[in-house]
Amino acid sequence: MSGGVFIAGAGAITAIGNNITECLSAFENEQPGMAEINWLGTAHRNQLPVAEVKLSNEQLAIRSGLPAHTSRTALLSSIAAREALDDAGIADFSSLRTGFISANTVGGMDVSEKFFAEFLSNPAKGRLRDVVNHECGSITELVADQLGIRNYISTISTACSSSANAIFFAARLIRHGILDVVVAGGADALTKFTVNGFNALMILDKEYCKPFDDERMGLNLGEGAGYLVLVSDKVAASLQKEAYCKLSGYQNANDAYHQTASSPGGTGSFLAMTGALQRSGLQTSDIDYINLHGTGTQNNDLAEGTAIRRLFGESYPPISSTKSYTGHTLGASGGIEAVFSVLAVKHGILYPNLRFKTPMTELGLVPQTSFRKDQLIRHVLSNSFGFGGNCSSLIFSKLRA
Repeated sequence: MSGGVFIAGAGAITAIGNNITECLSAFENEQPGMAEINWLGTAHRNQLPVAEVKLSNEQLAIRSGLPAHTSRTALLSSIAAREALDDAGIADFSSLRTGFISANTVGGMDVSEKFFAEFLSNPAKGRLRDVVNHECGSITELVADQLGIRNYISTISTACSSSANAIFFAARLIRHGILDVVVAGGADALTKFTVNGFNALMILDKEYCKPFDDERMGLNLGEGAGYLVLVSDKVAASLQKEAYCKLSGYQNANDAYHQTASSPGGTGSFLAMTGALQRSGLQTSDIDYINLHGTGTQNNDLAEGTAIRRLFGESYPPISSTKSYTGHTLGASGGIEAVFSVLAVKHGILYPNLRFKTPMTELGLVPQTSFRKDQLIRHVLSNSFGFGGNCSSLIFSKLRA
């Protein structure tokens, strides 16, 4: 196996910014991305806040180079993945063994919904091009073709841990000498199905979410995309600029407790974090910041917090949920938050957990509430925990910690 896996590039588009620079500015100025529903046609408009990307499909199409009738998921994916590749600046990219491991949970459902609305009213209506790329893998293939990646393409869909799993699968492909460069992460667009489904579960907050607060009422749905460019040690040594950091630890676990809820004791969360630490060779005292999964639901925050207390005790590092800015972007969340974690390591950033006021009665955990930069951040733990108890943790480490 190779000597390590390095992060050469990063890209993101979210409700708080159309690229990394805009996202960082929103963090520093404490500007969340939640607002009333604008682009999605839904009966819940003016009732539920969401974190939509602030560009129309037509505007996204211009930025991505894909047709405007393409699924919004693919448009978002293309923009963030291209930013990551451009950021990496790999001169001999076409001569290397390359891969694209992308995650999503809705595929092309946004355009499929429009098709079926027309088709059900009149079977002669609706354009079949709107359903041809319905499934999740089609989104990955569309973007891979646009990026010119053909050696290895795969799609991962494990609910909210999808993108994190894509990233550490990419790391394994590099470590085992199968690929040299992998663009990994994920994307998801808001759909009627998503909003209706989470509303039926009664876990959507009608106000802006407040993760890890004792009075939290649920999550705000969001959309976006986040990708990293992972490279081997050999490729890292050939880069024109220094890599951001290295991926030192990763682990997936499953507590198999419930279809949509985490186990009360946070078993899956605990196993994922513990496994990532063991793989990295680090101790809990080495972690300088935890980017929480932190959705804002009663169950998730209590389970994750319980696992953190069990693992770190009273000496837990600064913690925060960036979903207080971006909303919960589902299959994209692990990729987006991995990008934020990489930036935290590179630039010494601690992100605020917006709207936090009162610690959870059961745990008393107090997250970071203000933006801070120029901090000593050597190792960041990023958590992504999904439905079905599918839990993944990633650890990003400074090149010279």
